[in-house]
Amino acid sequence: MLKRIATALWGNFESSAELKKFGFLAVIFGLIIGTYWTLRPMKDSIFNAIVGMDYQPWAKMLSLLVIFPLVIAYSKLIDKYPRHKVFYILISIYAFLAFIFYLAFSNASLGLANTMQSPLRILGWVWYVFVESFGSLIVALFWAFTTDTTKPDSAKRGFPIIALFGQIGNILGPLLLNPRQLGFANSAPLVAICSGLMIFLGILFWIFMRVTPKDQLAGFQEADEKEEEKKEEPGFLEGLKLLVSQGYLLGIFLIITIYEVIVTILDYHFKSTVAATFTSEAAVSSYLAQYAWMTGVVSTLCVLFGINNIQRHLGMKASLVLLPLLVTGAVLVVKFNPTALVIAFWIMVISKAVNYALNQPTLKQLYIPTSKDTKYKAQAWIEMFGSRGSKGIGSVINTFRATFKMKYGIVEGVVRFLTLSSIISLGCIGCWLFIALYVAKTYDNAIKEKRIVC
Repeated sequence: MLKRIATALWGNFESSAELKKFGFLAVIFGLIIGTYWTLRPMKDSIFNAIVGMDYQPWAKMLSLLVIFPLVIAYSKLIDKYPRHKVFYILISIYAFLAFIFYLAFSNASLGLANTMQSPLRILGWVWYVFVESFGSLIVALFWAFTTDTTKPDSAKRGFPIIALFGQIGNILGPLLLNPRQLGFANSAPLVAICSGLMIFLGILFWIFMRVTPKDQLAGFQEADEKEEEKKEEPGFLEGLKLLVSQGYLLGIFLIITIYEVIVTILDYHFKSTVAATFTSEAAVSSYLAQYAWMTGVVSTLCVLFGINNIQRHLGMKASLVLLPLLVTGAVLVVKFNPTALVIAFWIMVISKAVNYALNQPTLKQLYIPTSKDTKYKAQAWIEMFGSRGSKGIGSVINTFRATFKMKYGIVEGVVRFLTLSSIISLGCIGCWLFIALYVAKTYDNAIKEKRIVC
């Protein structure tokens, strides 16, 4: 029955083994996203309680600096260990650190019981970077592994299932695990729960590697990659060299970057409005958790009602062009409704939901006609530096919000800031559309000719 449902929604699977593979990967990804989206509202609420929301743009810029040595370490691990063992190593480290954060947040003087906000409280800065890096490293590694072990036709059937379970995790994580739902005074106990979920993820991935047939772990151009593995392993800068020398990879980088710059601006506007509306850490965390699970609900509805069929039936071009058109509408709506929390809430929900349900699975497919070095090393540079770098750029723009508020007053300052940011955003979207068309054409040609792009 499950196979019939999956076939009706996503196409005819070649075998039960293929469906089981994607079912297992979908559950793993759902837990990853559920854990991350449980941490994500706490990232902002805890940082606001300890440091203050006015410093959030600087925390995003700090995370960009920290990502650089993390990418070095990640690349070294990819060189030294098999891909599945890298997952075991990273998830174990994050589980241990999450438990340490739980102990720190539970401390009367260091943690959340101390309600005095200060930029000198280092714990808040480290916590923010920790959650940001988890979202970058673990998600990127999962998708690198998945695209490396999946063929193009199989991806069209299986990736929407993974996306669907990701959205289910997005819903259940923040819906069930938030302070008000569980009756906690603050978010500290939830951090300990997330530590346990990370340990369970490592165990589940180990089971997946044990039960999945080897033929289901063969990816695009598998033979060519085996030849590549015989060559001397390149250094971690190989990913950066590939990125700057290949127009296709630069295109993917810019698509991610432009989206993140614009959404970082919209996201900071939304969260600043939330922080100004609610007072306690638990209230801020619970409201942001509501935003998180509602994003998952809308994303899931998009998948269930066949938004992935845009890519299947209309092609890569239509999939990549849809999101910039929707983001254009989001920018204009926020510009003309600068103080409405409900409107900011739904703008962020819809923008994130379509990105997760359609744009993210589509972007992951772009890595299928690429080499192993591109999948693991260039993709790490693109998604970590593209995402973090663009959030850094967006955060630089966000620092002008405080300047405008001081100069023109709170309401007028916000209005003037949104006017400036809207002009910047709309200019970037124009570039985004042309880049999307180029990347889609290159991908389609590579799949048609059965060759790797780079």
